[in-house]
Amino acid sequence: MSKNTKQDSTSSTDGRTFLVVVDDTPEMRVAIRFACRYAHQTGDRVALLRVVEPARFQHWAAVGDLMREEAREEAEQLLQKLAAEIQDQTNQMPVFYVREGNRTQALLNLIGEEPSISILVLAAARGGDPGPIINFLSKKNFGKLRVPVTIVPGNLTVEDIDALI
Repeated sequence: MSKNTKQDSTSSTDGRTFLVVVDDTPEMRVAIRFACRYAHQTGDRVALLRVVEPARFQHWAAVGDLMREEAREEAEQLLQKLAAEIQDQTNQMPVFYVREGNRTQALLNLIGEEPSISILVLAAARGGDPGPIINFLSKKNFGKLRVPVTIVPGNLTVEDIDALI
């Protein structure tokens, strides 16, 4: 059973919402910058999805629950930190989603459930492999999405992105 949370700092649902998956890769910041610049230019908003992997320590339920709660708190702290940066760039607080489970399945579920999400913004890894989400989607899974996907090269600099938008 997964716990899902959504925190929305404002009640506005007008316009488009650019969804960025928050992970621990350096290119995630490229996706955020791109989504922020685009949202700011168009008056739209940014949403962040952080997926917490299920606790693998299942021998004692109390320990597993504690590990799960700590992971959730860390996810929410990270999103709060990113929210301040996004608000500086877009003049709007982002929408937060924290899900537990498999990252790609949680992403597909969220997009299917949340009609305000309009565009998924991903950044390709800087090496030869574009990354697990892009790999998953490119293997006959793009058809499962109801929104377009923007893939940004992960090696773009802030200046490169600002020159584009």
